[in-house]
Amino acid sequence: MELWVEKYRPQNLEEYIGNDTIKNKIADYLEQGSIQNLLFHGVAGTGKTTLAKLIAKNLNCDLLYINASDERGIDTIREKIIPFASSMSFNDVKIVILDEADYITPQAQATLRNTIESCSKTTRFIFTCNYLERIISPLQSRCQTFEITPPSKQNVADLACNILTTEGVKFGDIISVVNTHYPDIRKIINTIQGSVVDGGQRDYYLKIDNNSLKNTQLGGLVVDALIRKAKLSEIRQILADSGAREFDDLFKYIYNKSSVLFGDKEGEAILIIAKYQYEYTFVLEKEICVAAMLNKLLNIC
Repeated sequence: MELWVEKYRPQNLEEYIGNDTIKNKIADYLEQGSIQNLLFHGVAGTGKTTLAKLIAKNLNCDLLYINASDERGIDTIREKIIPFASSMSFNDVKIVILDEADYITPQAQATLRNTIESCSKTTRFIFTCNYLERIISPLQSRCQTFEITPPSKQNVADLACNILTTEGVKFGDIISVVNTHYPDIRKIINTIQGSVVDGGQRDYYLKIDNNSLKNTQLGGLVVDALIRKAKLSEIRQILADSGAREFDDLFKYIYNKSSVLFGDKEGEAILIIAKYQYEYTFVLEKEICVAAMLNKLLNIC
C-alpha cells in the first residue's frame, strides 16, 4: 500500500498549501529558472521537505538529497557533497537538499561554508530544519531564510477531506484528528490513512480510534499533576495512557504555565525545560526523556 503522504505530496506550487508570500517568492525563482541558497525552518510536518523537493522537481537540475539525521558528520560533506558539487553537470544547476540540517554537527556545518562559496557558480543548497538556532550563523548568513508557518486548520481539514474523497473513503467529521495533531500535516495524513477500515466488498470508511486522540488533553493533565505534586508513577501513567509518541508541544505548554506552576523558581524550571528539550531531539525513547524532565520539575514545585 502506498503511503498517502507520498502519494499526495504536492508536485507544483498550486497544490502546495502554505504561506502565500513564500509561495510567490518561490514562484519567482522557478520562473527565473534559478534559486538562491535557501533555509526553511519551522515545526515538524508543515511542508519544509515538500517545498524543497518541489523546487528541485520544477528546475532543470541535478539533485543530491541527504537526510542529515542519518548522515550528519563531516565525512558526508567530504565524500558525498563536495564531489557532487564540484563535478560537471549538463543541467542548468545542481541542487543539494540537506533535510533535517539541525542534526549536522557544528564541525560539518563549518566545512559547508567553504563548499557553498567555492561551488556557488554551479550549485545551490536547500537546508531544512526544525530548530533554526542549531544552524551556525555563518551558514544562515549564506542563505535566504524562510519560516514555514502551517496553513490554517480549515485548509488542512480540506486537504484531508480531498484525500479521503479521492480514495473513495466514507467519512464524517475529521476535525478531532486535525485538532489533535495540528500543525503536523504529515501526522494528520498518516492518522487518517491508518484509520481506514474495510467494511467488506471494498466499502471503505473512516473509523477513528479514540486512543489516538487522547494526547489532546495531555498538557492539562500533566500540569494538573504537577500542581498536585503527584507521584512520578502517576505522571508516567498519564504519559503512557495518552498514547502519544511525540511530546514537542508539551515542552511549550509547561513553559507557558511556568510562572503559575513554579513561582519564584520559574527561572530554574525554564532551565530544566530547555535542557531536556535540547536532549529530546537526540534520544530514541522520547517518553523517558520527558519523564526525566517531569521528575526534575516535581522537585521544585
